[in-house]
Amino acid sequence: MRQLDKYSQRDAAELVALARQGDMDAFEALILQHEKIVYNIAFRMMGGGEDVKDMAQEVFLKVYRNLERFDGKSAFSTWIYRIAVNTCIDEIRKRKGKQTYSLDAELEDEDGNYKKQFADEGGRPEEEILQKELRGEVLAALETLSPEHKAAVILRDIRGYSYEEIAEMIQMPLGTVKSRISRGRAQLKEEILKIRERKTDSSRQKKGKEGRKE
Repeated sequence: MRQLDKYSQRDAAELVALARQGDMDAFEALILQHEKIVYNIAFRMMGGGEDVKDMAQEVFLKVYRNLERFDGKSAFSTWIYRIAVNTCIDEIRKRKGKQTYSLDAELEDEDGNYKKQFADEGGRPEEEILQKELRGEVLAALETLSPEHKAAVILRDIRGYSYEEIAEMIQMPLGTVKSRISRGRAQLKEEILKIRERKTDSSRQKKGKEGRKE
């Protein structure tokens, strides 16, 4: 097992320089500094299970192959997160709407511990049920967004990046980013309402059938 302690205090710029010289320990240390956020972006974009690992590995491979192209004009974190987002968008386009989210998926939290995607919050049972239903509705509604709108909403509303950070990350004008987020949110609300209407209709039909049986 390689010892990476000597790289723990080095910043990304130093590690990039060493990695470009063929220092694989430096490259591994560089990836370790950013892997949690990369995994989290892949998780939110693709869902749980093997998809997360596959997407993350693809991102790290692209980083390694294109390290010489990193010009240092932006932060290394911005550059690697941009690769992560674009890699996920490309994969979503290939799948053409295939369901990718899993409510039972697991992912590392910010402390490196594995946890359920939606952990219990200790509320009353009825509150927990309502929260689970809402989360399920949001996940289902996210699947109706285009990859670009989904990425913008996830980066802003789930990951908490600023508009400026997102614009730099996806290399789009600030106005375009704000427009995508606004439209994405509007579509999410519309789709959630549709989901709830379908649930209401289904419940009514079920009650009607039960009433006729009686």
